[in-house]
Amino acid sequence: MALHSLLDYEPKILMAFGESLKGDRKFTNFLMTNGFPELAALAAAILSDTEALDWLLKNSNYPEFGVLSNAIDGEENAIAWLERYHCDFLSRFAAACRKDDEAIKWFVDNDLRIFILMIQTIHDVLLHQSWDSSDVHRMRIS
Repeated sequence: MALHSLLDYEPKILMAFGESLKGDRKFTNFLMTNGFPELAALAAAILSDTEALDWLLKNSNYPEFGVLSNAIDGEENAIAWLERYHCDFLSRFAAACRKDDEAIKWFVDNDLRIFILMIQTIHDVLLHQSWDSSDVHRMRIS
């Protein structure tokens, strides 16, 4: 099985992915209708959509993107999986999204601006998710 990387995509597609991460449905729809459902699902998974995550992990040819989403969330098994299968770029990307200084420095040193913008967007997403999870007014009572 050939594993995929975010490096496989053209800048225009990566920019649409970045906007989809911000929750812009127009760009999510663009990804879906132009043959990139895996990126739409990855953005949704990072935004805590468990159905999108399940689809990536179980029903797509892109399980590494589901693992990436989990690695961004700091799940040890996912981090180890990316390393075991030599998904070096995805592993470094996940680390940068977790605010690993060395990984962030690598993206800066290699002038990978589009990925730096994505990493910043994901930082914002994770920050808002942590705020929402600690906001007693947003907690669901079962």
